[in-house]
Amino acid sequence: MGQTGQMDAATQGLQVYIVGGAVRDQLLNLPAGDRDWVVVGASPETMAARGFLPVGGDFPVFLHPVTREEYALARTERKSGRGYKGFTFYTGIDVTLEDDLQRRDLTVNAIAQAPDGQLIDPLRGQDDIRNKVLRHVGQAFNEDPVRLLRLARFAARFHDFSIADETLRLARQLVDDGEVDTLVPERVWQEVAKGLRAGQPGRMFDVLRSTGALERVMPDLVYTDQITAELACAVASDLSLPVCFALLCRHSAQPAAVGAHIRAPSECQDYARLLPMIVQGLGLNPGVAPNPYLSPQERLDLMERCDALRKPDRFLELIAATTCIALDSNSVATDRLPELQAWERRVTAIRSIDAGAIASRHVGNPQAIKQAMREARLEVLERLL
Repeated sequence: MGQTGQMDAATQGLQVYIVGGAVRDQLLNLPAGDRDWVVVGASPETMAARGFLPVGGDFPVFLHPVTREEYALARTERKSGRGYKGFTFYTGIDVTLEDDLQRRDLTVNAIAQAPDGQLIDPLRGQDDIRNKVLRHVGQAFNEDPVRLLRLARFAARFHDFSIADETLRLARQLVDDGEVDTLVPERVWQEVAKGLRAGQPGRMFDVLRSTGALERVMPDLVYTDQITAELACAVASDLSLPVCFALLCRHSAQPAAVGAHIRAPSECQDYARLLPMIVQGLGLNPGVAPNPYLSPQERLDLMERCDALRKPDRFLELIAATTCIALDSNSVATDRLPELQAWERRVTAIRSIDAGAIASRHVGNPQAIKQAMREARLEVLERLL
């Protein structure tokens, strides 16, 4: 393990440790991300006197005066109500590092590193990293429903890790006890969005489904094994978050309603609403080969329904999504890239039509302008055939 860096003037004399994901990822030889720091034995007044800027709400968190990294005072927590906000926090100077690590969700996230590189691992998280196991820290796991979402999301990111049987039992208890019903939509979306960008997004929804949580947090979602394969393809193809969300929702009766329920961004809801139109328009139904012989009228109708002329990038991203749609239970359509390039040429050609020149020939006659524009677009598409 490398050094975590020398103490600076602001932290000199404080007991500071890097905790959580940065330590875990270093042990896994993964790229370094943001570092989270814990300060032991200090008070808010001590931090403020050293120039740290307080930003925490429920408990003291401070921004370093130079690096702007977050430093949280070591704390314990006690269940005081339902839901993930139903906790009382204590951040006295007598709280130890081990106390702070005991309140974390998974053992792999409960390892600390001192400035000299020494690891503090009272919960044997390193063993679980070596054995590739996601394991809860303690029985308090089933008091916070966010931990179930995080477990599912980490399962998607570390898809070669198993989940300990007892951890899954506690996750199911969160559902059975109704704790998962207290999750606010915005928090669900935050974790879903991260899960959709993980290495194997489908595993997040498999975990939620197996624990009974999926129908509680996303009641309108219809999730199938086919979507698992399509999401894996989307991530491997580096498709955007809105595209991944559209693929996630495409078997649901009301795809946009899935996004509305968890307060997904409007862009994601629009993608979810439009993808079924494109799938139908291209004839991409399960067990049926795609139809590459759409007429110019059919191509233009599809582009107009999806507002491709005003929002070409969105339309082409959705066309790209169809390259990941499984045509049957054993294959994924990966040979549609030439068709994607063809759609790019069609959209570019239609948008290059000189609408001003057409309008000047039919001044004062909006209906004639509209008809002439459509004829010009069809002519362009016919030439591209």
